[in-house]
Order: sequence, then C-alpha cells, then structure tokens
Amino acid sequence: MTDTPVDLTTRETGLVLRDVLGPLVAQGAIVRRPRATAWAERRQVDRTARRLLDRLRSRYHGAPLVVRLGARRLVLATRPEHVERILVGSPAPFTPASWEKRGALGHFQPDGVLISPPEARRERRPENEAVLDTSEPVHHDGDALVAAVEREARDLVATVEASGRLDWDTFAASWWRVVRTVVLGRAARDDERLVAVLDALRRDGNWSWFRPRRPWLRAALERRIAEHVAVAEPGTLAARGRDRDGADAVRRQIPHWLFAFDAAGAATFRALAVASARPVVRERLLAEPVTTGRGPAVLPYARGCVLESVRLWPTTLAILRDATAPVRWGARTFPAGTGFVVLSAYFHRDPGRLSFADAFTPEAWLDGRADADWGLVPFSGGPVSCPGRNVVLLLASHTLVRVARLDLVVGRGRYLARDPLPPTMDHLGLRFGLRGETAPGEAVAPTPTPAPAVA
Repeated sequence: MTDTPVDLTTRETGLVLRDVLGPLVAQGAIVRRPRATAWAERRQVDRTARRLLDRLRSRYHGAPLVVRLGARRLVLATRPEHVERILVGSPAPFTPASWEKRGALGHFQPDGVLISPPEARRERRPENEAVLDTSEPVHHDGDALVAAVEREARDLVATVEASGRLDWDTFAASWWRVVRTVVLGRAARDDERLVAVLDALRRDGNWSWFRPRRPWLRAALERRIAEHVAVAEPGTLAARGRDRDGADAVRRQIPHWLFAFDAAGAATFRALAVASARPVVRERLLAEPVTTGRGPAVLPYARGCVLESVRLWPTTLAILRDATAPVRWGARTFPAGTGFVVLSAYFHRDPGRLSFADAFTPEAWLDGRADADWGLVPFSGGPVSCPGRNVVLLLASHTLVRVARLDLVVGRGRYLARDPLPPTMDHLGLRFGLRGETAPGEAVAPTPTPAPAVA
C-alpha cells in the first residue's frame, strides 16, 4: 500500500463524476429529491459507486485519490486510517466549513457551528455540547423529551390502526411534531409553516453557491424561531439554551438541530422497515423496557438498530473537510483550500474489512466492533463529531420501539427480510400495512443481487 495521493486520469475522473459524485449531488445533499432518490434506488447507485472505488483503490494500492474539478481539488479517502487522520485533524487543519458546505448551509444556517469560522466555533461548539448534553446517553431533560415521543407515537399508532397504512408522509408528520416540541416547545408542535420555510431554504441549499440567497425567507424563518424560543417551556432544548447562553445564541443553532433531526427521522423509518421484515429484530425491540424507574431507558438494541440503519444507508452521503493550511500527505503537499472527502456509503459497506458489510447487525454497536472501526462514522468522528448524537439516538430509539408495537408488513419486505441488504434504499417510497390486512404495494423494488466482494 502507498500513502501518497495519486491524481486520477481524465477518464477516471469522468467515471467518478458519473458513478460517485453525480448521483450524490442528484439525490440532494441537504434535502432529498423524491424522483432522484427513487431513481437512485432503481439503479442501486451505491453498488455501482462501490465497484468503481474498489477498482481504483486496488489499481492505486490504497492511495488516496485526487479528483480535479476545474480549480477545485478533492482528495478521496480510500482506507480507514485516512478517515481517522481527516477526522482527528478537525477542525484544523481539516475544517468542516468546506467550500461546498458553506455554500449549502449558508442558505438557512449561516451562523451554525458546523460552518462557523474558528473564533466563533470556539464559543459555539461548547454551547451546543452543553445544550445537547453531548456526553450523556440520556439527556438531562430526558423525561420531557421522551414524554413528547410517547404522546406522538401513541397518536401515530392510533392513526395507523385506523387506516391500516403507514407511509413516509404520515410518519414524517408525527416525527416533526416530536422534533418541534422537544426543540421549541408545545407552542411549536403544530407550526408546520416553520418546517415548510426551512425546507424551501434547504432545497436552495442543494444548489450550494449556484442558487441565489433569499435573505427575506431566512429572516422569516429566524423570526418564527425567535418567537418560539421566547416562550419555550423548561424541558425543551430552546429553553435550556436560552437560559444558559441567551436567546440569540440558541436561535442561531436551531436551524441545524432541525436539519439534523430530519435525517434521524429517515434513519428511524428505515430501521422500522427492517424490523417489520424481520420478526426476530422486532421481538428484541419490544423486549427492551422503555423506562428504568428513574427515567427513560437507554435502549441499547434499539440504538444499535438506528445506528445500523445509518451505517447501511448513510444520511450524510459525504463528510467534507477543507485544508486550513498546507497539508503534507505522503510525498505530496496540498495547499490550503484543498478538499478532503470521506464517502460514507463506501466505508460503511466495505466487504474487504467488514464481515457484516451488507448485513443488518445491530450487535456490532453493542460489542464494540463498530466503534473500533474508523471507517464507520454514522455521526462523523473526532473533535467535531455530531454533538447531538446521543439526544438524536434517544428520540429515535424510543420512537422505533413504540412504533414497532404495530405488527406491520413492509411493501418491500422480501428484500429486507434477508441479507445482503440492498445498498441504496429510498425511504420516501416505503409503504407499510398492518399484518393480516391487504399488503401494501411494492414501491420501487431494488435489485436483490448482492455486490461482489471484489469488482
């Protein structure tokens, strides 16, 4: 193996653009485009990308791959030790405020910690960690947060029992009521306009620098958030941040929290699909007690199921970093501004490294195998890993266990009931029915052929 990055040929660069980066951009890095994600599942684009990257990694003996896109130069990691160096070396010399990310997130969260300059990050990161209780499996306000989950899950279960059906729109409406309640309080529970404005700005964000800013729309979002922050009750993230750091400080971070919780909803829905197709998984979920008598339980297995969902179908398609200073890598030196990329789906399903690459294996998150592998980064890693990991997993796992009480059959269950699992899954197309009733129609059927270990 070699550690000196190699420049791809013009033809190889074209293949990476067509088979790896192009589908990633087409699906939407900030908010998924329904038609593009359905197309991606039909084509199983992650399988195609993996085959190409396997060939290039083998051809260049495991060296990082350098892709030139005009004046922009991206270095693609190909081994877990590359991932470790990039993530441990963040925020300097590898800043998370990459050129692409600043362009995308600037549409709706220009003051978010993720794209903050170094001096602002030094203040905002500790503020985020304190409000989100980063180090604690169960948040300080866990009772109130999980109570919101329980209320909405109960209503969702009743809705599904009455209709006999569950789809993404129904689940997402319930999930967003949870999110608005735990982040902004009961007054925000039904504020669907807030999410509509955020989604419009996120769709702009899909185009990064190539879509003009709409400052009037962002101002409308900020006003709406500020109104909810002012009246947020104790037990919400907004109140915790407001009382600790002031209303303005917490208001600036809330758009990113909402953005992150949206991805968590998708991961939970995919985990529910696998559990519905596999009775053994569902039975184990239902066997976990949701309370310890002193507060909400950690739910290790349910957390493992959510983490497996993100491993198998990453919600962050690529982890991006930019060099803040010249970076010496092997025999080469890259100037400040060079981009470094970790393609999550490639590392998360690497059969050369993982015996469970295409299998649903929540146990890997319980026995330490997954945490010991720098290639498995469902919430990023290193000093700038997601500060909301634990609070997200708390809400997602409690939602999963409660909704799994429904005896559901998923429309594409024949693909999810066994390993290997399809590399690409469009959660927007999932359809569920109650077992014993008319089964939901197959939405978009992925080809069940597994990817080869070596292409």
